[in-house]
Amino acid sequence: MAQAMQPKVPKTTGSLFATDHRPHPLQDVLIWVTAVLGVTAFISSMFYNLHLLSSWTGLIGILTGLYSQFVSVTTHERFATLMGLGSAAVGFYLGMAHGGLFGGVLG
Repeated sequence: MAQAMQPKVPKTTGSLFATDHRPHPLQDVLIWVTAVLGVTAFISSMFYNLHLLSSWTGLIGILTGLYSQFVSVTTHERFATLMGLGSAAVGFYLGMAHGGLFGGVLG
């Protein structure tokens, strides 16, 4: 009767990154937003004239990723967030090196 001692876990699909088989809608949205902003910042930072796009999306991606790390529940969520956060940071730093957040717009 070992199965009687195991806790009942609902058979819901839950989240892709949730290993506890519970839905985490806020964390899922934050992961995807951080990933999209990170990829956008990283790709646009490879072009010198897109420094405004890469620096702003990188900054917003960093802030979103930090909040996502704060509220994440599982290790898989933290890992996925860290990938987006890293690419957002690289895009932000390269965007800052190419002209910054307001480079040429305010002066």
